Amino acid sequence: MSKINPPFRADHVGSLLRPKGLLEARARYQNNEIAKEELRQVEDEHIREVIKKQEAIGLKSISDGEFRRTYFHIDFLERLQGVTTSGGIEVKFKGKQGEVNFAPPRLSVTGKLRHGEDIQKADFEFLQSVTTQTPKVTIPSPTMVHFRGGRQAIDIEAYPDLDEFFADLAQCYRDEIDSLYRAGCRYIQLDDTNLAYLCDPKLRAGARERGDDPDELPHAYAALINAAIDNRPDDLTVAVHLCRGNFRSAWVAEGSYEPVAEVLFNELNVDAYFLEYDDERSGDFAPLRFVPANKTVVLGLVTTKVAALESSQELIQRVKEAGRYLSLEQMCLSPQCGFSSTVHGNQITADDQWAKLERVIGTAREIWGD
Repeated sequence: MSKINPPFRADHVGSLLRPKGLLEARARYQNNEIAKEELRQVEDEHIREVIKKQEAIGLKSISDGEFRRTYFHIDFLERLQGVTTSGGIEVKFKGKQGEVNFAPPRLSVTGKLRHGEDIQKADFEFLQSVTTQTPKVTIPSPTMVHFRGGRQAIDIEAYPDLDEFFADLAQCYRDEIDSLYRAGCRYIQLDDTNLAYLCDPKLRAGARERGDDPDELPHAYAALINAAIDNRPDDLTVAVHLCRGNFRSAWVAEGSYEPVAEVLFNELNVDAYFLEYDDERSGDFAPLRFVPANKTVVLGLVTTKVAALESSQELIQRVKEAGRYLSLEQMCLSPQCGFSSTVHGNQITADDQWAKLERVIGTAREIWGD
């Protein structure tokens, strides 16, 4: 039997559109007009409100909307000792309205990796203190420290041997997960773009150019994540979200899960997978044939990228199609990604966002009951 609750039959990836008042406070903080403590109070206030809203519509998995972050990954990773951020690497995102260029900061490893402080603990404790449901913490997958830069982004003097780099990185994550668990966290999601990027022929070619083997990387990444999570307590659910890039409604990767499916579902020891399946970019459901009976797949059938609202009938039909490869008991439903993986947010309104989350909840009730 797959591990359920969490994830829940109606779940979500985590990030939510930032309210105007929060964005204004962040801008004021960046201009040195308000202190860090004052910004945190504004964040607390907006997080309280967004939690109330999530609970009111019937979500059981509650996030803080990632309201304290600028990027889904960098705010976390730059707090590891040994990680340095510098000017961006330009990435071409593809959108319905054409290409969007975006250069998030570049991560590099400039010294020994160490977990010098609890990163998410205080944020989790606040979230836990204001929700009556299950608080969920989203953190970037450890693979994010390796894929974009490869060997060239890892200091050769700190890590002449990459095995030691992977071992230290896994230890950082074990320390962070342990700190969250001791604070009461029982539901963690690792956000991973790289396993999804390795589904895309162009990005596989890019990995080759950096000196990596795109057929070997999924095995290495599964081993890295497993090293971080394998000794976790039985009552801690760990999910992975495979993201194909999400910035102002644009994306990076395309292609079926087929190139990574066997490794993803059988070598990676997570409890659940949040998979993007909102349009033809993700291919068909056939790769789900590799999912073993003890794992849950959360189908991301509702897009966060455009405002048009999916009908329940259409979603039920797609769940039935996925049911050719996977039992209904192993499936849940969610949006395909967060609504605001970066502070910029997708090009939809808050009303669109809540309508989509309500549609996920209503459809899940139709399929699975309460």
